[in-house]
Amino acid sequence: MGFLRKLLVLMIAVAMAAVGVLFALQNAEPVPLDVLFMILPPRSLALWVLGALALGGFLGLLLSSFAVLRLRARLMAARRQIANSQAEIDRLRAKGLVTRE
Repeated sequence: MGFLRKLLVLMIAVAMAAVGVLFALQNAEPVPLDVLFMILPPRSLALWVLGALALGGFLGLLLSSFAVLRLRARLMAARRQIANSQAEIDRLRAKGLVTRE
């Protein structure tokens, strides 16, 4: 199963690389990029588009990693609270107090 998964990932990566190369070959004309306060020198249109795609992907991963870290922190806090509650229940049971379940 692991071999098939790796093979599938490899095939998808090769296909994406091939599409990127074809895209770059079809969009090789130099185009200047005008960003709000400055004009960047002319580069291949494919470079600008693929660069924007890569930057967006990186920023998306960065922002989602902050959300994942926040959720992991909440999970750890909840687990600590459960452990504390369980310890308190065990202490009460040891004292002879009966709880209804």
